[in-house]
Amino acid sequence: MTVRSQNLETINPVYATFSIHQTENVDDLKDTNIGEPVGLTGDYEVGRTSAGSILLGKLVALTLTDADDGQRLATVQIGGICTLPISATNPAVGDRVVGGTPGTVKQAPALTGNDPAGGNVARGTVIAVSGTTECTLIFN
Repeated sequence: MTVRSQNLETINPVYATFSIHQTENVDDLKDTNIGEPVGLTGDYEVGRTSAGSILLGKLVALTLTDADDGQRLATVQIGGICTLPISATNPAVGDRVVGGTPGTVKQAPALTGNDPAGGNVARGTVIAVSGTTECTLIFN
């Protein structure tokens, strides 16, 4: 008897809704960004991660579509288990992550005296890595 593969992303996800950061009155997140990591950009507002930025979660849905008028809202997975694209420095199992190149996460830096008040910016625990393309992590 073989072991069945499991979709760990269905285990206890936690979702929250946020406004989307805008540049010159245009939403910074588009339909093509669904599935990418996002971070806080302001009060109750999200945008794409950038190098070293704090990961909030995974963008899972947007209200309206790119073609619709109006300010959209973003649904973000902020808890549970998720898979995200990675960039160099690729994380390994057991690592924590931060924002990498836009739309990815990377291995978090080591704790140093330069960490912000309140602690290190790293988030999650990597539980699996698929080559150099994606990692699965538990938000904690």
